[in-house]
Amino acid sequence: MTHYRFSWLFGALCAGLAFTGPARAHPHVWVTMHSELIYADGSVTGVRHAWSFDDMFSAFATQGYDGKVKGQFTREELAPLAKVNVESLKEYDYFTYATADGKQVKMTDPLPDYYLDFTNQVLTLHFTLPFEKPVKAKELKLDIFDPSIFVDFEFAKDDPVRLVGPPKGCRLDIELPREMTFAEGKALSQIPAEEKNTTMAWGAKFANKILVHCP
Repeated sequence: MTHYRFSWLFGALCAGLAFTGPARAHPHVWVTMHSELIYADGSVTGVRHAWSFDDMFSAFATQGYDGKVKGQFTREELAPLAKVNVESLKEYDYFTYATADGKQVKMTDPLPDYYLDFTNQVLTLHFTLPFEKPVKAKELKLDIFDPSIFVDFEFAKDDPVRLVGPPKGCRLDIELPREMTFAEGKALSQIPAEEKNTTMAWGAKFANKILVHCP
C-alpha cells in the first residue's frame, strides 16, 4: 500500500491518503455545491459556499478525530480541520473566479465565521468569500473549478444557487460544464495519482458557472 501526501489540496488536512492497486485517474475528490450571492444596497458583496465532500474523502478527513459521540462531530470538534481547509484553499484562489461586466473581481480571505459540519457521514465546509469592494454589475459571472481537475465540482440538484437581497429585476442562471471527450478523459486518466495535472490545465473548460443579469 502506497501513501501519498494530500498536502497540496487543503494542506495538512491529514497525514496522507492511501490508494491501493494502480494509480487512479483524476479527479480524486468530489464536491457538491450550494452557493449564495450576497447583496447589500444594490451591490453584491460576496459569495457564500457550502461544499459537501464525497463519502470517501469525508471518512479520510475525519480519520483519527474523536467526537464525544462515536461517528459524530460537533462544529467545535471540527474547528481545527475547518481552519486547515480554509487556509489551504487560499493557494488555489478558493477555486472561485469572478468577473463583473467582463472585468476580474478580486476577493479577500473568507470571513471568520467559516465552519465544517458532519451530517450523514458527509463533511460540508461553509465559508463566505467577500469581494474586495462591493460590486454593481449588469453581468456578473462566477466560475467554480479546479484548474487541475483533481477536485470535481458539481452543483447540487436542489436549489444550487440563490441570490440574497438582490436588486429588483436581477435574473439568475447557472451553466453546467460540458461533457469531457473520450480523448480528454483518456489523457487525464493517465496522470499518476500522486501528481497534479499541471500540463493540461483544462479546468476552466469544465467550470460550473453562476450568471447574474441585472438591469
